[in-house]
Amino acid sequence: MKKIDARGLSCPAPVLETKAAVEASHPQTIEVLVDNEPAQQNVTRYLNTQGYQTEIRQEGTLFTIFGTGGDAASAPASEAVEPTSDAKKIMVMVAADRMGRGDDELGTKLMINFIKTLKEMGDELWRLVFVNSGVKLTITGAAPLADLKDLDAAGVTILVCGTCLDHFQLLEQKQVGETTNMLDIVTAMQLADKVVTI
Repeated sequence: MKKIDARGLSCPAPVLETKAAVEASHPQTIEVLVDNEPAQQNVTRYLNTQGYQTEIRQEGTLFTIFGTGGDAASAPASEAVEPTSDAKKIMVMVAADRMGRGDDELGTKLMINFIKTLKEMGDELWRLVFVNSGVKLTITGAAPLADLKDLDAAGVTILVCGTCLDHFQLLEQKQVGETTNMLDIVTAMQLADKVVTI
């Protein structure tokens, strides 16, 4: 069994250490210790993409993630797998909960309208990534939440930075998208035909 102690490490270090261990030795079983919820979600999701069955045990703020039966060949498609469509893949990164500078009230209205209008991109909208205060748009009571849920239902992958949610103490309030890490975000950027940052 491969054991990794990733306590005290911030995103994306726990998932990167796990990835390095999996790629180096392809262990049949792996145990990863982390001490925060975003790291637990990110490591678990990564192990699942590599064909591991996962079990999580929690004691206070300590999470032990057990992975068994790793086999990348039998893994489900990971989030970064390219779609089969010939459509251009555009990734939109939302780095704030308002658009522009100058008037916060106007910036909030502009961001709501921007998200509402994203559906006009059609099949080209491939990934929608929320970081920093942008994660506030994905939580309970956020004005654009219904539009984001519609995009999610239409097949747009929505990724929400776990470190950012944790920083703003909003992890439990997220209502749409998958909690993610910087490794997923950077990989998506590599695969996208175009990255737009708002």
